[in-house]
Amino acid sequence: MTVITVLRFQESLSAAFLRTSSMRVIAAARASSKMLRRNHYTPASATIFPRVLGGRRGMATMAALAPTLQSATEVSLTDMGWMDKLKVEFASTSPLEWTGDALVVSFFQPEESDKDKDEKKDPDAPPTSPIKLEGPLAELDSKLDGALREILDVNEFKGASGSTATVRLSSSSPVRRLSIVGLGKASALKTDLGAVCDKVGSALAGVAKSDKPKSMGVVLPEDVDADGMRTCIEGFLVNLMADNRFRTGDRITKPPPLQSVTMLQGPAPLSDANVANSKAAAAGIIFAKDLVAAPPNVLHPMTLAKAAEEMAKETGLEATILDEDAIVAKKMGAYLGVAQGAVHPPRFIHLTYKPEGEVKRKVAIVGKGLTFDSGGYNLKIGGSMIELMKFDMGGSAATLGAAKTIAMTKPEGVEVHFIVAACENMVSEKAMRPGDILTAMNGKTIEVINTDAEGRLTLADALLYAEGLGVDAIVDLATLTGACMVGLGKKYAGLFTPNDDLADQLMECAKVTGEKLWRLPLAAEYAEELKSKIADYKNVGGRFGGSITAALFLKEFIDKVPWAHFDIAGPVWDDSVGATGYGVKTLVEWVRRGAPVKAETTS
Repeated sequence: MTVITVLRFQESLSAAFLRTSSMRVIAAARASSKMLRRNHYTPASATIFPRVLGGRRGMATMAALAPTLQSATEVSLTDMGWMDKLKVEFASTSPLEWTGDALVVSFFQPEESDKDKDEKKDPDAPPTSPIKLEGPLAELDSKLDGALREILDVNEFKGASGSTATVRLSSSSPVRRLSIVGLGKASALKTDLGAVCDKVGSALAGVAKSDKPKSMGVVLPEDVDADGMRTCIEGFLVNLMADNRFRTGDRITKPPPLQSVTMLQGPAPLSDANVANSKAAAAGIIFAKDLVAAPPNVLHPMTLAKAAEEMAKETGLEATILDEDAIVAKKMGAYLGVAQGAVHPPRFIHLTYKPEGEVKRKVAIVGKGLTFDSGGYNLKIGGSMIELMKFDMGGSAATLGAAKTIAMTKPEGVEVHFIVAACENMVSEKAMRPGDILTAMNGKTIEVINTDAEGRLTLADALLYAEGLGVDAIVDLATLTGACMVGLGKKYAGLFTPNDDLADQLMECAKVTGEKLWRLPLAAEYAEELKSKIADYKNVGGRFGGSITAALFLKEFIDKVPWAHFDIAGPVWDDSVGATGYGVKTLVEWVRRGAPVKAETTS
């Protein structure tokens, strides 16, 4: 079989391999490397140089594929013009008076009594819904000639969270389509408000995409408060978005023709400014989703830094991007150890939001930025999800997505620093090896036991840099361990912090926004596992409790500042929809609330 190695020179050497066996690829790479050193190729020779094993057929194949294998110089992003044009408003108009393309009515799921559970249903009885229509909804049903009652009964609608049904009405009706959406049980609003409302927003987006109305009126219960309404709108806007950046022809999803959404809930629980903030939150989430979903030949450290810098320029953030020389000057040896094996050089990203007026609090948000993680010499093999390791920069995406939203909404009194140590973890003749000892920014030494435990190495230097800014609190987000996914599944992120006050703040913010978060123990007794016989630390602990020892490793690079760590390996990606943008909403809510963090710790 033909093995092709395509080498491209741009700002730096980048390589792409199509391989049939690892031994042949390594041999080809070594031969190519010797050839390139012999000929002293420089970035100025921005040409594609082939080395082909396999004759004329291989050469022809290489020529056809070469343009698609080149690394990109920038990341394309979703055009957000549609969101600016979409009108979202609140109106005191009664659903009885509203006219338009699609009226959407939401219902709670009735609490089932013991009698209901025991009662056997007559198989010959016509379908019915347990939902009762009373007051204004009964009046609406009457005006629509019983259409609301009929759609409930025909679908045996129970109001389960996210469930929907739609019916087309007669041409004489003031409403062309009638849809119903389930909210789940009303009791869930008290315990899981954000998740319920986010799911409702997603269901509303589904109605807009399937029915394609130009105008939509939405009826939500009065139980949904301002926080719930904001989350609902954000979920709606985010789920309207379709990522067409890498599609062509019939695969391109056309956006729905929706022009206006009117929330028919009496007095508006949100002002126009609140709606604008919800749009800003959605913009940050979509930005994060775009970054996570981009393939690694498009999103690498240089293009991530460029995207961050351009976003900062558009939104008024300060931006500092450190190249290799500046990173070396900072003595970030742990970070550089991970980056040294990659073709694409590292980029250290530091964005800053400064409010108008007095600064009452300074915080830092740090995101892991591995744009691709091969595992290094501890190569990821079967079952390791290596094909999805583009999402290993999900922490940096959440950080930059939050930066965009915060810059757009301009919270008062808080200065925020957004920090990403971006790089790739690759295999090459220059890559770090198991057994290497790296020196972090603070002089501490780390024995590399496993090259696939690389994220914590980059974060060590990033956290040291963040604390050096004199901030009052630090939160980091990282797709750090598979162990956290084993323990919590793919819906929940793990929260680690020695500070109870910070933990309470973040848990409350996650509850409001609907992002699932669970606090895990930062068990000090496991710290012994990180001690090296020849260095200060090892980069991994024992076989068990891997997410805990990973968090404990990070804690070693925090001195006195209140700090929390999110392990987001699970919720950063959903196999059914792709990138989720997890973390943006919780971070923004935490910054927006602006509460100081008490210094007390539990461990």
